[in-house]
Amino acid sequence: MADKTLDVVDSADSQTKVSDVQVVGNPDMFRLLCKASSKEQGWMKSTKAMEIPAIGCVVQVTTQQGDNVAEALAFVPGVKVTDDGEGNLNLVSW
Repeated sequence: MADKTLDVVDSADSQTKVSDVQVVGNPDMFRLLCKASSKEQGWMKSTKAMEIPAIGCVVQVTTQQGDNVAEALAFVPGVKVTDDGEGNLNLVSW
């Protein structure tokens, strides 16, 4: 088995970096808010959000160390995903 690709940021990026990726539905429903990873040390941390218009966001936090993965999901009412004008995505209240 090949090493895991830890630096993918969206579905278009995954298709260029992972030769056999298969996609069903909209893989970009969750938008990447922030991510840090080290291929050399085998770890990755990311925070993604899926906006539910006029309701709030589902936020997913992922931590991976080697083959160990931890996930957390939470619903945050009254927020939306916005771009700060510098290409960074943030959660802000309406």
